[in-house]
Amino acid sequence: MSTLNQTAQALVAQGKGILAADESTRTIAKRFEKIGVTSNPDSNLAYRKMLFMTPGIEQFISGVILYDETIRQEIDSQSVPAYLQSKGILPGIKVDQGIVEMVTIGLDGLQDRLTEYKNLGAKFAKWRAVITIDEEDAHIEENAESLARYAALCQEQDIVPIVEPEVLMDGSHDLEKCKEVTTKVLRIVFEKLKEHKVALEGMLLKPNMIISGKDAQVQASAKEVAKATIDTLKEVVPVEVPGIVFLSGGQTPDQATENLKELNLIGGPWQLSFSYGRALQEETLAAWAGKDENIPAAQKAFLERAQKVSEARSV
Repeated sequence: MSTLNQTAQALVAQGKGILAADESTRTIAKRFEKIGVTSNPDSNLAYRKMLFMTPGIEQFISGVILYDETIRQEIDSQSVPAYLQSKGILPGIKVDQGIVEMVTIGLDGLQDRLTEYKNLGAKFAKWRAVITIDEEDAHIEENAESLARYAALCQEQDIVPIVEPEVLMDGSHDLEKCKEVTTKVLRIVFEKLKEHKVALEGMLLKPNMIISGKDAQVQASAKEVAKATIDTLKEVVPVEVPGIVFLSGGQTPDQATENLKELNLIGGPWQLSFSYGRALQEETLAAWAGKDENIPAAQKAFLERAQKVSEARSV
C-alpha cells in the first residue's frame, strides 16, 4: 500500500499537477489538422518531445499521462518514461480503449497490458468514462463498474489508478443539474470502488467541475462553480482519497485556471490539483504550428500556462 500512497501523494504534491498528453491517434490528428500539421508517429513525438523537454516544467508538473504510442518511443536515446523520470516527473498511461455507445471499453486483456506498461515504466494509469446529462441513467452503473474493476487491477500491479468519471459539459443544463448528476455518478462510483476493495488512499479522482452546460444561457461564475463543486465533493468523496485532479473538460485555459484558483480558495480535506490536457496545451499548440523555429515560443507559452495553473493551486 505504501508504494501506491507514495505515488499518489507525489502526483498531487503542493503546487504541482498532471499533464494529460494521452490524446488518442484520432484526437491528436484533429488537433494537428487545425494548425496544418499531419499527424503520424514522428510528428506526434516531435510535439510531445517539445512539451516534455521544456526547461523548468518539473517545477509545476508532477506526472504525464502518455498514450500507448508515446510510452514506446524515445527521447535522446532514452525511453520516454525514463526521460520523464530523469526530470523528476512520473510517467503514466491511458489504458481505456475509447468509448462505444457511451460505455468505455478496454477491460479485455487489461491485466496483461498493465503488466507490460509497468515494465515500460508506468507508475500510474488513467481510465475515462463519460456521462452525458441527457442520458445519465443509461450507462452510469456500467461505467462505474468498469472504473472500479480497472482500479483494482491497477493496484494489483502497484500502479496508481486515476478514476475519471466525466459528466460532459455539452448541453444547455444549468449548474444545479450538473451538480445533481455529478453527485449521483460519484456516489455510484465510490460504491463500486468499495465493492471491488480498491484502496482509496492509493488512487486519485479525476472529476469534472460542477459547471454550466456550454450552451446554457446563464454561465455560472468561477466562485459559483467552486462552491458547487466543493459542496458536491464533500458530500460524496471519502477523505481517504489523497487528491482530486480536475479535468478541464472543454474550458478555456483561463477558465480552467481561474476555476482551480477559486476551488483552492475554498479548499477541502484533499489536495485539489489538475490533470489538464487542452487547457495546458492549447496556447502551445497554436504557437508551435508544426515549425521548428517556433519551438522556443511554444515552450515559453507552455511553461507560462503551467506556472499559472500551479499558482492557482497555491493560493
